[in-house]
Amino acid sequence: MTPQPRPPAVLDVPCEGLLFDNDGVLVDSDQGVNQAWSQWARDRGLSPDQVTAMVHGRRSADTVALLVPHPQERPDALAAIDALEVEAATTTTALPGAVDFTTRLPRDRWAVVTSGVSVLARARLAAAGLPVPPVLVTADDVSRGKPDPDGYRMAAEKLGFAAAQCVVFEDSTAGAEAGVAAGASVIGVGQRGLATEAAVVVRDLRGLRWQDGVLSLAAADLLRF
Repeated sequence: MTPQPRPPAVLDVPCEGLLFDNDGVLVDSDQGVNQAWSQWARDRGLSPDQVTAMVHGRRSADTVALLVPHPQERPDALAAIDALEVEAATTTTALPGAVDFTTRLPRDRWAVVTSGVSVLARARLAAAGLPVPPVLVTADDVSRGKPDPDGYRMAAEKLGFAAAQCVVFEDSTAGAEAGVAAGASVIGVGQRGLATEAAVVVRDLRGLRWQDGVLSLAAADLLRF
């Protein structure tokens, strides 16, 4: 049997800013997402399983545009899913390590970049007991969602850094592509992160440390490195 490689004793990544996707990285919103989109799909005679399989990492406006053929019907359809998701946000919980890691970061060093609208992102962070960072880039702030890099570039700029000075934490393929396109280093998170092209994937945010411009993964549970 070929011995499995062991992770390095120390894995340090130089970075000045930390940019987090929200759902699947900081919070577990899967229950609420499935609940809201399943109801939305049933109301429109669509397959809940097919709809819920395509929504992760994508703005609700982009999903609605794919599923609602008539443009004049899309505003009402979008308002409906946004309302259902906010209602279901109370089921959101923090993912392991998220509260501990973010509360130890200087508030001018991290941002959240999410495909959700602002009211939804804030509701999920609040339900999970996570702080809202001063820099929160949502679907309301960009004209194109992930994999377009605008959201991550905007967050880095608001923090005062070039995207190349930042690390992006992502669990979706579209999000990881957005981080790479922005010029940032990308760390995948969780089992879904293994489906991305990220060279390093951590199970969750436990064991991560950032100090003086260095992100240390020494104590992290590495799924890929």
